[in-house]
Amino acid sequence: MPTDNHDLGKEAVGNTKPASDLQEGNPGYELTDVNVSGVVVFLAGLLGFVFVFFGFCFIMGRGINSLWIDQDGKANKWQVASGASAIADRHRENLTSNPEIDQKDLAHMTAVFPTPRLDTDDGNQSTADLHAREDLLLDHYSTIDGQPDAVRIPIDRAMELIVQRGLPVAASTGPKVLMVGDAEPVVHAPLTTGFARTGYELDTIETREQKLSYTKAEGEQHAALVPQK
Repeated sequence: MPTDNHDLGKEAVGNTKPASDLQEGNPGYELTDVNVSGVVVFLAGLLGFVFVFFGFCFIMGRGINSLWIDQDGKANKWQVASGASAIADRHRENLTSNPEIDQKDLAHMTAVFPTPRLDTDDGNQSTADLHAREDLLLDHYSTIDGQPDAVRIPIDRAMELIVQRGLPVAASTGPKVLMVGDAEPVVHAPLTTGFARTGYELDTIETREQKLSYTKAEGEQHAALVPQK
């Protein structure tokens, strides 16, 4: 066995094929032209398949829609009142966010939910509305339904008239004999009027007054900046 590699290079060079043999069998590039008709046929078939697919989907969608309309019926005033939209097929809200949809559903449910309902704010707003209605009746002149000749007067004016005219005095029936253990009742003036605004009302009134004062000050400042003619 030889220990040197002097003959390896000769064998490698001797086994290498000439360049002429490579060019004859496999020149390294495509010998024929591109099959244009095959490419055109493929693209036309792909386009036709896309049209057929979309047509099939459209027909299936219209069929399913028609089936739903046949089952549920067309939108009438009752379905519209319960939340269905008569123009839902033309104006869809596919891009509406989930929180907005939830708020709309909550508002709709709140509007159609039967009474009586539970207060969501511990009755603060309903109490404020009750006191506002009382203020309208006690502090202003108003008419009475069914009695066109009767007028409701403010409570302050009514108290003034009572002070001026006095209350009718009941006829005396003589001394009343008290039973054992009974005592003559004594009427004391109350310490308060029995009416107090809630904290929610006081905060609302304060906020309203601050807003009015700010608007008034802003108007005065604007009037001061406008030059006098």
